[in-house]
Amino acid sequence: MSSSLNKELGTTNVVWNLDSLYDSLQDELLQDDLDLCTQEAELLQEGCAGKLRGLEPAVFARSVRRLERIQVNLGRIATYAFLNFVTQVKNDEAGAFLQKSKEEASRINRELVFFDLEWAKMEQESADAFLAAEDVAPYRHYLTNLRRYADHLLSQDEESLLVEFSPVGIESWLTLFEKLMGHLEFGESKRSEEEVLSDLYAADREVRLAAAQELTAGLQSQLHILTHIFNTILAEKMIDDRLRSYPSWISARNLSNELMGETVDALVNSTTERYDIVQRYYRLKKDLLGLDELHDYDRYAPLPALPDRLVPWQECRVIVLDGFRSFSPEMADIGALFFEQNWIHAPLLEGKQGGAFAHPAVPDANPFILVNYTGNLRDVSTVAHELGHGIHQYLAREKGYFNSDTPLVLAETASVFAELLIFHKQLETLDDGAEKRAFICQKLESIFATVFRQISMNRFEGMIHNQRRERGEVSAGDLSTLWMASQEAMFGDTVTLGDHYRIWWSYIPHFLHTPGYVYSYAFGELLVLSLYRLYQEEGGSFIPKYLHLLGEGGSASPYELLAPFNLDLNDTSFWQGGLQVIENMLKGVEDV
Repeated sequence: MSSSLNKELGTTNVVWNLDSLYDSLQDELLQDDLDLCTQEAELLQEGCAGKLRGLEPAVFARSVRRLERIQVNLGRIATYAFLNFVTQVKNDEAGAFLQKSKEEASRINRELVFFDLEWAKMEQESADAFLAAEDVAPYRHYLTNLRRYADHLLSQDEESLLVEFSPVGIESWLTLFEKLMGHLEFGESKRSEEEVLSDLYAADREVRLAAAQELTAGLQSQLHILTHIFNTILAEKMIDDRLRSYPSWISARNLSNELMGETVDALVNSTTERYDIVQRYYRLKKDLLGLDELHDYDRYAPLPALPDRLVPWQECRVIVLDGFRSFSPEMADIGALFFEQNWIHAPLLEGKQGGAFAHPAVPDANPFILVNYTGNLRDVSTVAHELGHGIHQYLAREKGYFNSDTPLVLAETASVFAELLIFHKQLETLDDGAEKRAFICQKLESIFATVFRQISMNRFEGMIHNQRRERGEVSAGDLSTLWMASQEAMFGDTVTLGDHYRIWWSYIPHFLHTPGYVYSYAFGELLVLSLYRLYQEEGGSFIPKYLHLLGEGGSASPYELLAPFNLDLNDTSFWQGGLQVIENMLKGVEDV
């Protein structure tokens, strides 16, 4: 089925070329770069460990540059190992090299633990002297941010030991999860996760129900392993937070995102207070579909008037790039590189990781995008979303490796903005009122998935992390009960959640790969709705400010980067403004 669909859509040969990293697992440069990192890390450790405070500013700046070069090479190797693996998770050689890359990085980074510790704990006067030096200026934000972790760092021996064990710790469990999901086959036809999830959007209710049952059966067959993986990662985070004196399960993520707790609280509270928007919509959708009862597998059912033709890959390319070009030719030109230079992997393949992502690689290479393209309108939005990430990463690479890494909450801004551009572009092509209404409803559902669903999952995460800390290992039954509680709070009595839905927490990778990640989606969506309103008000003068924001990467905090837009992230009325845009869209379809 996958190969025939790939052929029909024209994605069979839309596979990425990783030569900007390495040309194969046998590339001699892989070992050369590892050897270089090893030698440079040992020299840096020998020349600077225990001596940072006494270095001249120029020598200190050179040490930071050397440290960055080591991380660039390790990042190149790690990126190649990961990208080579995710399209063939059943390949033993690819999996073995991924593990080797993690072990080698751990060994090398062990030599560099001294830097973060000495710098973070250096007395303020000495640190200020370094930060004031002209040679250090390009790294000022990066270094300042490192010092924010001072109270959460352990001794050098402890940090070295944790780095040493990391490849067989959480990283190993994450690889197991990816291998498990990559090997899982669903239903009698032994389909992939991506194919089954795609059927939840089918017009035929029986197809949707069958997909829900197949997904559940597949997950149920491995639930004992998935539950163990979840508990292991919950326990690892619990121990790490305790050792590092983080006050709550979300504190480390907020620190990584460079956000104050009150900002995140304002976002979460504002969103949960407006669950009524979700409930109003699904009451409406039940009536629009002519159903007596709306079940969980009906949530993404297309309205009858929604165009349902397949969009070939080349047409998707034209739609997305034309939408970008109407906003910014520069944005479109960068986006075109991903298609022209083979930086995208699009076909459905056995053993390929599900979902979609954009990977930033390293500044002297290029970002890469993975999608599982099935040709529906949602997938066009997904391509736009990931290209938004890719363009952001491409622009930010000019800031260098340390400064290009954007906090998650702003990393989602470019992707969601790109989606919104394409939505408005596609909406302009529809003349029929019923088609427009159906298309807006689909966008509302996408926004709900990005805002309300992600915040409900944030609430689920909070419950499972806290229960693991207060009561010990969380059973599959308890995980399912907490999952249902978080979902029922959002849907109220408007959607009937079947027993099969109880274990759907178990396939969501964000809970494992990046605990606390999910609120970043809601942050990005609501921020983008506000930014898009500014774009509509300001017109062309908005565009250079927006592209500048992307080009700055992670060279300043979210508060500083958003200052030119005069947004107060701690003000609940700011978040309520974004939620009001969503409600206005809902009113538009309610009033038809």
